[in-house]
Amino acid sequence: MEGFCRDVKTSDKCKWLVPTSFEDKAPRPGVGAKCGRGPVFYSPQAAIEKAYEPGSARVAMITAGEKIPLDFNVRAVSGGAVREVKFRDLLTQRTIVSVYMRNHTGSCDRQNDSLVAEADALRRAGFGLIALSRDTAGSHLKYAARKNISYTLVSDPEDAFARAADALVEKSMYGRKFIGPARAAFVLAPDGTVLAVAPKVDTANHGAQLRELVRGL
Repeated sequence: MEGFCRDVKTSDKCKWLVPTSFEDKAPRPGVGAKCGRGPVFYSPQAAIEKAYEPGSARVAMITAGEKIPLDFNVRAVSGGAVREVKFRDLLTQRTIVSVYMRNHTGSCDRQNDSLVAEADALRRAGFGLIALSRDTAGSHLKYAARKNISYTLVSDPEDAFARAADALVEKSMYGRKFIGPARAAFVLAPDGTVLAVAPKVDTANHGAQLRELVRGL
C-alpha cells in the first residue's frame, strides 16, 4: 500500500505504509505514520486495487505444487549483518518462510519464540528457516539480538512476498478494515515450488506446527 506526505515548502513526496480502509471515500491522515514532513495521506481505492490486481482470476492463497515467483529484492538480516538480495537467492535448500506482522508485539513475539525453540531441530531435518515481516532491517537487527534469533529475518515493507504468494488478506484493527499479509507459513523448494502451506499460524505452538507440516516431505 502506498501513501504520500505533503511538505508545504517543498511539495516533496515520500512513501509510507498505512492501513487501507475499505470504508473511506476520500484520503485521510495515515494511521501511525512516522514521516517527519507531515501527515500521510493515501487513496484507499488505489491501494486496494494495487494489492488485489483487479482482473486476476486467483481468489485463494497459493497451494502446494505451485511455484512462487521470487525475483524481487529484499533486505535480509543474518549473523548480525544486513544484505540486499533477491529473495530467490535465500533458498539454498528446502526452506520454511514464516510470515508475521511486527517485531515487539505479543503474538509475533510468541511466534518467533516458538521458532527459536525449534530452529535447530528444523535445520537438522534439512530445512532452512526465514521469518518475514514489514519491519525495517534495522529493527530486525535489534530484534534478532534481543530474541537470540539465529535464522534469517527478512524485511519486506512492500509485501512483495505476500503478493507473490497471493497471501494478501483483509484484516481489521480498531474497527477499521485494511489489507495486509496473511500470518502464514510456506515450505519452499529451492526453485520456489511450494511443498506445503500452513495458512494460519498457531503463534504459541508454531515450532511444533512446522515440525508436523514438514513431516514426510
